[in-house]
Amino acid sequence: MEYRPNNGDWAVEANGLVKLFGDNRAVDGVDMNVKAGSIYGVLGPNGAGKTTTIRMLATLLRPDAGSARIFGHDVVKESQIVRQLIGVTGQYASVDESLSATENLIIFSRLLGLGRAESKKKAADLLEEFGLTEAAKRPLKNFSGGMRRRLDLAASLIAQPPLIFLDEPTTGLDPRTRSQMWDTIRRLVNTGSTVLLTTQYLEEADQLADRIAVIDRGKVVAEGTGDELKQSVGTSSLHLRVENQSDIEIARQTVEQVLKVPSTLSSEAAKITAPMANADLITDLLIALREKGITLSEVSVQKPTLDEVFLTITGHGVEEDKTKDPNRAEAVTV
Repeated sequence: MEYRPNNGDWAVEANGLVKLFGDNRAVDGVDMNVKAGSIYGVLGPNGAGKTTTIRMLATLLRPDAGSARIFGHDVVKESQIVRQLIGVTGQYASVDESLSATENLIIFSRLLGLGRAESKKKAADLLEEFGLTEAAKRPLKNFSGGMRRRLDLAASLIAQPPLIFLDEPTTGLDPRTRSQMWDTIRRLVNTGSTVLLTTQYLEEADQLADRIAVIDRGKVVAEGTGDELKQSVGTSSLHLRVENQSDIEIARQTVEQVLKVPSTLSSEAAKITAPMANADLITDLLIALREKGITLSEVSVQKPTLDEVFLTITGHGVEEDKTKDPNRAEAVTV
């Protein structure tokens, strides 16, 4: 079946998805709508329910309640159709560690019904796209982690699915390789694919996603564009660095008196941070600090970050919850 949706279609429509593992509600009423032709980020710590949600959308787990449709097709009633519309990455793409990248991709292509010549061309094209041509004949057991991740993504694209699920595709990669993966993911969307990306990396969601769902303890606790989520937790913040460490306490008191807001203090860095509710008061603050003989080495205004969004919404940082998702998939390929 060949299905190429228009960008106006909904790639994913999920309503009230629930998944139970014993007494644990791993997913507890998740709603999600993903437009075709976009990158949708699902952000949350381990154990939040991200992977379990993906597995239900990918027909690998049956929901205990709720419903989901992929390009209008029900994931339970029309699972065979849905599986032809999606690609899922989450494991090393290999059938044999001693075989080369080219040989592995050819085997995957043949298993998907492609002819011998077409399989060879598809393998060569994908290896070039993912910067693996020079390593094409190298056995997979000699691949680095970053190369394995790129090959995994390449394998998921053999059938050119309109919807691609990427479950934490850059976890454990070094910054340079992660940036390369980001570029690859952007290219996928530019060529017409839709990407649903789960991640623990706040910067990754901010860099890639058109819209972001924040999941915590099985629930979507916030959803919107990166800017909308940042605006939802308040205004920009003022950051002041005091030149003389001995002045920091009186400087902090002055900040709170003039701005009429609480502040936070990093004594080690002699840095004061306060919400900037009223920009007109900044001039008054700088004058007051000068009158008290306090010299500043740095003044900056920063917008809220996704770190602040997550902390405000959930009450803990994105890295704090280390509980393991009971259905965490170390290996998934569709």
